[in-house]
Amino acid sequence: MLGKLITMQEQPIFSARAHVFQIDPATKRNWLPASKHAVTVSFFYDANRSVYRIISVGGTKAIINSTITPNMTFTKTSQKFGQWADSRANTVYGLGFATEQQLQQFSDQFKEVKEAARLAREKSQEKFELTNPALNIAAPQDLSEDRHSPPLLTVNGPEDKLFRSKSADMEQMTSEKERIKKMLSEGSICEINLEAELFTLQDSNAKLVAALHEANTGVEEWKKQLAEYQEETGRLRDQVAELEAQSGRPGPSESETRDELTQTLEELEALLKAKDEEIHNLQSKNSDIHDLEKEREEAVQRLQDLETRNAELEQRVERAEQTLASSLEERDRAESEVQRVIDVLDVKIYDLNDLRQSLAKLIDK
Repeated sequence: MLGKLITMQEQPIFSARAHVFQIDPATKRNWLPASKHAVTVSFFYDANRSVYRIISVGGTKAIINSTITPNMTFTKTSQKFGQWADSRANTVYGLGFATEQQLQQFSDQFKEVKEAARLAREKSQEKFELTNPALNIAAPQDLSEDRHSPPLLTVNGPEDKLFRSKSADMEQMTSEKERIKKMLSEGSICEINLEAELFTLQDSNAKLVAALHEANTGVEEWKKQLAEYQEETGRLRDQVAELEAQSGRPGPSESETRDELTQTLEELEALLKAKDEEIHNLQSKNSDIHDLEKEREEAVQRLQDLETRNAELEQRVERAEQTLASSLEERDRAESEVQRVIDVLDVKIYDLNDLRQSLAKLIDK
């Protein structure tokens, strides 16, 4: 599970042990424990994508998988507890530390990583602008310091229309790229949720099977004991009847013996009644187990539906990647065409500058 969450390019930066909590999605006020004991919470950095993440795994389940953005804020709500909100995961994470010093160290590391994420985003934006010079074409500066020089003529020919059309196409491709990134992020989150639900269902299934086996074993034992008690009761009744038949008027010792046997018989009947009630309770518990089994089957069906949905999402992402590839090819062609237009404009600007200088010389004469 950890290998799927962390790629080969990601390196750990900082780790700490804490109790993990998540906000109750129903009330948005109460905390729900995500781990039974303290687990390792680590910061990771992906150098290829310039992405920082907080990851924590408890056993085979991903407890935290949060990508840090410049908009996130880690808030210390007490001396040993802090929290932050993750809009992508649509939840709020809480961490309880053993000491105040550990909380302060985690808070300082969160601020450093947040600042690094902000710088990485700005650097990425600058790199994107540099790799797309057509988006940052500056107006040509005056080629002379003469204040009385005539202004340059504006070219409003078919090249200008083509430039504007290509700029609009590149803006559309940029928005398409952002949409594809969002779809890829949703697909990753959906896969993590599917794996977590699968492990939960497997754990519930094992518990249901163990409970069912225990209940069946208990029922068989109670049935065996019930048969033994019934046999003992019948035997004692036969002894009482035999003693009554041997003597029409029993003596003091025989009367006491019969009273003891009658008392023992009553005790056995009471015990038999109690065992009958226990068997009835076990049978009702067995019916509850069948209900749980039915719920497990429904959960498995929901899991299959989620897997189908995930497969459809992967197909959509694949189609979107193909569309992006074709869009990138179109953008390359557009960039080459824009470069050609820029070259033409440079030639015309150079011709206009020669014309302006010639006119200036004529005026001076």
